[in-house]
Amino acid sequence: MATKRFTAGNELQLLKGGARFFPELVAALDAAGREVWLETYIFADDAAGRTVADALVRAAQRGVAVRVMVDGWGAKHYLTPRLEHRLTEGGVYLLKYRPEVQPWHFRSHRLRRLHRKLCHVDARVAFIGGINLIDDMNTPGHRPPRVDFAVRVRGPMVASVVRTMQRLWALNELVQFRTSEVPLFPDLAPGERAGAQTARLAIRDNLRHRRDIELAYLAGIRAARREILIANAYFFPGIRFRHALIAAAARGVRVTLLLQAKVEYRLLHYASRALYGHFVGAGIVIQEYHRSFLHAKVAVIDDRWATVGSSNIDPYSLLMAREANLFVRDAHFADRLRTDLLEMIDTGARPVDPKRWLGRSLAAKAVCWIAYGIVRVGMGFLGYGGNEWWRGRPRRR
Repeated sequence: MATKRFTAGNELQLLKGGARFFPELVAALDAAGREVWLETYIFADDAAGRTVADALVRAAQRGVAVRVMVDGWGAKHYLTPRLEHRLTEGGVYLLKYRPEVQPWHFRSHRLRRLHRKLCHVDARVAFIGGINLIDDMNTPGHRPPRVDFAVRVRGPMVASVVRTMQRLWALNELVQFRTSEVPLFPDLAPGERAGAQTARLAIRDNLRHRRDIELAYLAGIRAARREILIANAYFFPGIRFRHALIAAAARGVRVTLLLQAKVEYRLLHYASRALYGHFVGAGIVIQEYHRSFLHAKVAVIDDRWATVGSSNIDPYSLLMAREANLFVRDAHFADRLRTDLLEMIDTGARPVDPKRWLGRSLAAKAVCWIAYGIVRVGMGFLGYGGNEWWRGRPRRR
């Protein structure tokens, strides 16, 4: 299970994009001796997905216990019968999280998807981040490559990854009326020290850890003294998050948001822009990344605090989906991530000019506020309308 305490003695390697992530993942899979556990939202039948699938099958065929959990919605849209057959015939245990995705049988709980991306090999090395098993170049409608991050972890913190993955596997076998050999409450000792870096795993679920990721963000923002740099693909924060950022800017913290310029989900894109005036009016800098598709969910605070994970800052991630983020207290790691983000800003982002934004036409403002209203009504329909997320809506700028 995830813990609210930071664990020392870890070795963390930041991996930017599939070009760094997939070779490291495949190398770890090829070195597996006992077990491999992998969770992902998307497992695509493309060059990257097939490369990982081949490594999983190779591990299974040499006697390694390989368990893969794929979200039911992600599997429906990306995991082809051919790739699924390749995995299962190759000896991989494949489990689908909430496979009931029929569009004509809608319930709000169907949106509680498995969105986290985790892997551990032999309880020795783990991977945490936001990168799905899909080629960076496979981004329909957008100029590739997709930008995202993951972290390779060695050390005592891997035990947290092992526990949360084992428990979710056992729980899903239980609710799908399958016999499970995996304990629902695993008791594992932390592994040996592998480095000098301090980190913790935070997860979001719909039971004991409903707000853990959001609260970890808020704690970092409220403690910030110099700089907050957030890069997020889908940025639509609730009132507490917005107030925390604005309060930080008011006390002199330099707050920068690196957000998606490309339109993927049109309604959410314009709804999130309804909040721009609230931020730029408070002195927060918004940089829109236009060079390619931004899928990152990362942040750096005061050159020492950092996070990399699967959780966007929006209602879907913070209210409904299962997510996992790594939170790090380490100057070297934070500096590495900050350097990558600043390079992205310098080479592929455009700042939102406050005067031009606040002086937009009424029609442009109306589009954003209509989208905001539709999203708000939709969340109310799903049962989240009374949540603190919506109280104290921003002034219309």
